Amino acid sequence: MKRLVFTLIFAGVVGVATRHATPTSAATAYSPSAAAAPITVHYRSATIDGVKVFYREAGPANGPVILLLHGFPTSSHMFRNLIPTLADRYRVIAPDYPGFGQSDAPDHTKFAYTFGHYADIVDSLMGQLGAKNYVMYVMDYGAPVGYRLALKHPERVTGLIIQNGNAYVEGLTDFWNPIKAYWADGSAKNREALAGLVTLDTTKFQYTDGVKDLSRISPDNWVIDQGSRPSSASASHRRLSSGARTTRFSRRWAHIPICGTCRPPKCIFWIPVISRSRTSSTRWHL
Repeated sequence: MKRLVFTLIFAGVVGVATRHATPTSAATAYSPSAAAAPITVHYRSATIDGVKVFYREAGPANGPVILLLHGFPTSSHMFRNLIPTLADRYRVIAPDYPGFGQSDAPDHTKFAYTFGHYADIVDSLMGQLGAKNYVMYVMDYGAPVGYRLALKHPERVTGLIIQNGNAYVEGLTDFWNPIKAYWADGSAKNREALAGLVTLDTTKFQYTDGVKDLSRISPDNWVIDQGSRPSSASASHRRLSSGARTTRFSRRWAHIPICGTCRPPKCIFWIPVISRSRTSSTRWHL
């Protein structure tokens, strides 16, 4: 039932969003009735500035595009069940940021792990794939990536689906205080204080916190998120501290100009059990 409700809401937002598309867009050319074949998800990669960027893609090539931007510390793997649900009528694209999932994890001295850089990489990927307009689903880390992409190309964003995707400092709880301390001075001491945030136990906690029946949560989730590479914990630590340190929260993200004067339709989900952000911060999106 939850999946059905979510899919109906999702379809409603995308349906409204496609009305913002131009007459020549792929969205207007596609007819959902043509999608009769079983859903096939493709696992592909593209090279962007010398970095292999992995992405999942499914759905009709001429369908309206949905861009799925994952959170921390996961990857496009988090959307593995959602993609087939949507791909009967939408072209779904879900990348892994560098350092996450199946994408390359370049040395931090040679690669800037920042939200701005991630936004540029996703932008280049969408350009390579010929996706000129898209609805964005942003979750957690996907929010500051997606919002930057929207500010860069507001005319391309036809809708926003926001799941626990903070845009403002008002939404940050006391959980963020140790991270803020590192952002403030960049010291080795405050960086090492964050080490516990990238352990396997913490990754597991992000899936099990508040869940009444743990037998419904596959352990594959945190095992895959944590990664099998020996340096995965170090890489995750670097992403959390160096990448997140560049965050700039701005209320203008909630007022992204689309088509000149109108704003994109939005669907906002906030899960209260997650203690890392305040549900009251959703009001700034409206």
